[in-house]
Amino acid sequence: MIRALLLTLLLAVSSMAFVPTPAFRTAAPLTPSSSELGVSIKIEVGEGEPIESALRRFKREVSKSGHLMELRHRRYFENSQEKKKRKVKEARIRKRFERMQRRRMNNRV
Repeated sequence: MIRALLLTLLLAVSSMAFVPTPAFRTAAPLTPSSSELGVSIKIEVGEGEPIESALRRFKREVSKSGHLMELRHRRYFENSQEKKKRKVKEARIRKRFERMQRRRMNNRV
């Protein structure tokens, strides 16, 4: 019971990170606003599974979804030129990593 409550609370907190909350809510919009990402991450907690392993799996899923990085980028305004520069820089790092991985795989016996 406590595990389910903790995971529900963690899901609610993680999905509302950096999202301003209005004083009152009207009808829920069908599409996410510009400050919301509309990401829903769910994990199934097995009976008798330690909470640490469930949290580890949850953190891994959050990391794989990439919405925390997106929230980090949206924290401050980024004009189109800065965004292009960041994307080029990320692509350069990604290509470099892929080259290193390919080289490692080719050197394996």
